[in-house]
Amino acid sequence: MSTLRLILGDQLNPAHSWFSAPDAHAVYVLMEIRQETDYVLHHAQKIIAIFAAMRDFARQLGEAGHRVHYLAIDDPANHQSLPANLDALIAQYTASTFEYQAPDEWRLDRQLADYAAQLAIPARRVDSEHFHTRRDEAAQLFAGRKQWLMEHFYRQMRMRHGVLMAGPGKPLGGQWNFDHDNRKPWPGLPREPTDWRGEHDHSALWQSIEKAGVASFGEPNAKRFRWPLNRDEALQQLDDFIAEALPHFGDFQDALTIRAWRLFHSLLSFALNTKMLNPREVVARAAEAYESGDVPLAAAEGFIRQILGWREYVRGVYWANMPGYETQNYFDHRQPLPAWFWTGNTRMRCLAQAIGQSLEHAYAHHIQRLMVIGNFALLAGLNPAAVHGWYLGVYIDAFEWVELPNTVGMSQFSDGGQLATKPYVSSAAYIDRMSDYCKGCHYDKKARLGERACPFNALYWDFFARNGERLAGNPRLGMVYRQLAKMRPTDLQAAQDKASEIRKHLDLL
Repeated sequence: MSTLRLILGDQLNPAHSWFSAPDAHAVYVLMEIRQETDYVLHHAQKIIAIFAAMRDFARQLGEAGHRVHYLAIDDPANHQSLPANLDALIAQYTASTFEYQAPDEWRLDRQLADYAAQLAIPARRVDSEHFHTRRDEAAQLFAGRKQWLMEHFYRQMRMRHGVLMAGPGKPLGGQWNFDHDNRKPWPGLPREPTDWRGEHDHSALWQSIEKAGVASFGEPNAKRFRWPLNRDEALQQLDDFIAEALPHFGDFQDALTIRAWRLFHSLLSFALNTKMLNPREVVARAAEAYESGDVPLAAAEGFIRQILGWREYVRGVYWANMPGYETQNYFDHRQPLPAWFWTGNTRMRCLAQAIGQSLEHAYAHHIQRLMVIGNFALLAGLNPAAVHGWYLGVYIDAFEWVELPNTVGMSQFSDGGQLATKPYVSSAAYIDRMSDYCKGCHYDKKARLGERACPFNALYWDFFARNGERLAGNPRLGMVYRQLAKMRPTDLQAAQDKASEIRKHLDLL
């Protein structure tokens, strides 16, 4: 008789209480399955990274004395779905109990709850022991409020956990965030740090993935793979980020440039979201770097806000709104994704850079995701469900609990403003101010009309003109609508005609 314990691909936490000591009656199960590779089209590096990390985690458990059953993607005994594999393994090990850690995605949570309910043996869900908050804490905090402001949530988290506080209710530096200090374009100095991540050759793994018929997109880069394999590598990357990049992260966290794809970003989100790293230790390390005088307060606070604030907040939004959040479409946008979302082959230099980088590295930082790709998607009226599917597949750190609110709520405003206080859109002016993308572009950043006019410009004014009934009352958009009211009707009509023409020929941009 034994207990079968399931470990999902984003539950690679060696510090979980399950592993405090070997249990002769416990069998730990990890499985590479088509169910998880095929529900959305994934970037090749995302599949490789998760499978490679799962295999290394299974190795570590075995070396620590735990019993492990690992199902590889090409194992003849692999039924390629969670229920079928679990049925077979429960029978194989004559399991008397089934246990699993709480999944972070609603889809898997529902599937495993339904599966456990029909089992003839006892089943138990345990906590993943990772997050600062419970699933329902944000919903409780915002009970009765129409809009969920992240800033309110973030302040509560800072006070509760005593992070960057000068005393009860008093943030260090006299303010809760330093966003206004963290919006500088990058002039080229200080230089981008050398990529501190190690390399792995996952060619054999990639061949087995391809041979199994798993579809993917993007560059696999299997021979020189740079994403962490385990907790030790993730901790080293955390150390390197704190020393090499965090001092400058605050200043340039919103900067965009063709000269550096990483700049001063941590690239720790994959390790965090697969639970190789615990958010508490990452937050603590950043706070300690400030306290020791190695990092400015604005840099430490900006980084900590992404983890203690935003990451926990969007998780709360996700669990409060599922199922159904993924189908929100406030503006009734229906436009399919242009073909260049899968190739990066567009004459718009900003999008070619942001999408090309995503395809090459399975990564783009938050401003590339929000104010370049997401900005265009919203202005062009792309179907938010299709945008969500693309974001979920292309980024190595994208798991639905964190990606969906960021895409549907923050980027596409598809929830009508529950999460974001306004649509995050801009004309070419913002992109030019924060980047060097517009230099040498086929399109003219200043032109609204004409064959070479930047598509962002006409799409921007058309978006607000089309959605006046929904947005004109938003106090954060008053200036936009005042400018729109001053525009000559003929000029506005010309911009809207141009926008309509752009939407008809998105593939040709």
